[in-house]
Amino acid sequence: MAFEALDELLDESLELPIGGRTYKVPAPSAEIGLRTQALINAAAVAADGGRVDEQVLGDAAERDLYREVLGDAHEQMVADAVPWPALKHSALTAMVWIAQDKSAAERFWNAAGDPSRLAPNRAARRNRSDAASSTPSRGSTSGTSTRPAPPRGKANKRRK
Repeated sequence: MAFEALDELLDESLELPIGGRTYKVPAPSAEIGLRTQALINAAAVAADGGRVDEQVLGDAAERDLYREVLGDAHEQMVADAVPWPALKHSALTAMVWIAQDKSAAERFWNAAGDPSRLAPNRAARRNRSDAASSTPSRGSTSGTSTRPAPPRGKANKRRK
């Protein structure tokens, strides 16, 4: 079995277009990737009301995480006076890329970080449901039933 060089196969980067320029974010080191994963996991636990490892959050707070996840692109963005919201969105997109994958990062980038824009829009949902079926659902009141309605009033008592 022949193996290709690992660095050729995994030579990934993330390209982020801002203000007519494209910034290339290199793949992070293993250390930065692992730290980012730990931070995102801790944030998810905290968001669900769980107890968070203070050490993980403390380590992340001590370091310049945005600079680390953006790599050389961070310096270029600062030199180009990229507005803070764009730099922040770029760093968060890089974190999504590190924690998940490129397609998740692309969806996050295109949604401008807005979770409501990540969900399919109403028209898309409507088109999918229209195409699925025109038969009324089981809970629909537009259908007919041949079964008699259950008697109202006293609840049926169980026999012992």
